[in-house]
Formats: sequence, structure tokens, C-alpha cells
Amino acid sequence: MSFASELYHRMEDLNVWEKTIVVERNGYLTEYDSMERSLYYVVSGSLKVCMQDAREEHIVRFGYTGDFITALDSFISGRRSAFFIQAIKKTEVKLISRSACLSFIKRDPTNRQLWQDILEQLVLQQLEREMDLLTSSPKDRYQRILQRSPELFHRIPHKHIASYLKMAPETLSRLKKS
Repeated sequence: MSFASELYHRMEDLNVWEKTIVVERNGYLTEYDSMERSLYYVVSGSLKVCMQDAREEHIVRFGYTGDFITALDSFISGRRSAFFIQAIKKTEVKLISRSACLSFIKRDPTNRQLWQDILEQLVLQQLEREMDLLTSSPKDRYQRILQRSPELFHRIPHKHIASYLKMAPETLSRLKKS
């Protein structure tokens, strides 16, 4: 059982979820420059975490069934987020407020350890993501993500994966065929 799955089951057993939200396709779970006051668990569907510059949207990560997701920069710092979270398809999430989540985590040493393990995994994933971005070859970027997260190709539309990999959808299509 993964750390996230174990933490989710502990939260479920204690019924700490405050509500369930359904976000329609292309709807926003969180908006740019907002304060993140919740942690979400994806029950079904898929989301993308993005930032926007003057020219284009940049996808920094995905979340799908069985994942925790939040605008982590704001959730941790208490400041406005540089990111937004948008549904790729109709998505159902469970929500717990930041304060209730932190109380739950602090309540029990096992909860604290699971939370720390999840954050450590996230840091390692972000380092892998940075290495992806520094890899100049589209083929190498594709192979890295395919090896690391093959399920991504079954859960996320290819146009979003192409954007995440910093390549045109046609390039990704050619790489998949080769």
C-alpha cells in the first residue's frame, strides 16, 4: 500500500473529510493567485496543476484517482498561489481544510510519518521533473516519463502529456509510434 493510500484510509476511518466536490471538465478546483486552504483527495477523474506566463500555460504535474492534490506552495506557506488546478475531465474530490488536515497529521506519530513520507516522495518527483525539463531530447523526455509513470498515458489525454513534456502533440504521437 502506498503512503498516500495508507494516509487516505486513516483519514477515511476517522471520517475527517469535510465535503465532496465535483469539478466539471475544464472547471477550476483552485485559481491562480488564490489562497489554498484545503487538501484534496481525487476520488475520480483527473486534474492538472499549472502556472501561466504571458505566452502559455505550463503544466507542472497531474493528479488522478487515488492522489492527494493541492496548490502546495500556498498550502505550505499561507501565501497566494502561483498555480491553478484545473479538471481535465469531470473530477470528484474529497476536501479537508488545511487546519483540520494539520491537526489530523499532528494527532498521531503514524500520521506525521506518512505525511512526511508523502512530502519526501513529492520532492523526489519534482527533482525527476526538473531533470525531465533539462533533458533536451524530446525522445529522452518521453522515455523518462513512460518508464516512471506508464499509467499517465492511460489516464491523461495526450495533448496534456505533450504540453507537460514541452513538445508538440504531433511529436509525442511520432515518438509513441516509434
